[in-house]
Amino acid sequence: MPVIAMNQEMGSKGKDVAALLAQQLGLALVRHEVVDHVAEKMRTKKSLIRRIMEGKAGLIEGMATDKKSLAIYTAEEVFDLALKGNVIIRGWGATYLLRQVSHIPCVRVCAPMEVRVKWMMERLETDDEELVRQELRRSDAAHIANMQQRFGVTWGDPLIYDLVLNTERLSVETCAEEIKLLLQRPEFQETPESRAKLQNLALEARVRAALKSDPDTDDINITIEADGGRVKLLGIVLHDSERTAAEKTVRAVPGVTAVENELKVMSRARIFTSEKYD
Repeated sequence: MPVIAMNQEMGSKGKDVAALLAQQLGLALVRHEVVDHVAEKMRTKKSLIRRIMEGKAGLIEGMATDKKSLAIYTAEEVFDLALKGNVIIRGWGATYLLRQVSHIPCVRVCAPMEVRVKWMMERLETDDEELVRQELRRSDAAHIANMQQRFGVTWGDPLIYDLVLNTERLSVETCAEEIKLLLQRPEFQETPESRAKLQNLALEARVRAALKSDPDTDDINITIEADGGRVKLLGIVLHDSERTAAEKTVRAVPGVTAVENELKVMSRARIFTSEKYD
């Protein structure tokens, strides 16, 4: 059940590499499914989620959107897709989220700006070079900001990828072959340990999403540790009611078999009655 995480660099032909791989290996290629599910959970328009992720949202739209909810629900979707297997996930922070799972290769397909501008002009059948260049810069800036804000990493840092492919020098077909070779290596074979790691991460993401969706727990910020269906809750809450509500919500999450509630209630909470911590 191969899973491939790829970056999403506009004009790099990464889309073509992913499409060819999906065809050759019989894998699903994630396109708008993440947008659909996240928008539904956030009760907002799909077009708004796309604009935010692509850096096209206006200032007011961006300020009005709960970035924390967006990150939590996106992570839930990415891990759920990876758990199902047989999929290529482009963008959505997948190369960072899934790099913790040893059998999932994280790939960057890139090309120099000038090459990307040329290819995009050909693809769009336009001679407006400056317009295309601005669009590529805007797209890059959005991806850089998303990775920095959500994960604290630099989007183009080669150390967060297992394989970096430059399509100025490599054809789409060669890139696909290189990724297939990587999938065959011992380091990227699924093991019981790597499968368990993915299952635990997916359950932790599911629990975070459930807590965020519950109005009684949507503001709490706690540590969640999952291990084979057992979930441990760690951290500090303001009131005992939040501690109780968190445990109740987590117990109802599919896949949770037991809950260890180690949440502590903040003493002198009345001092912070007008505050919620991030």
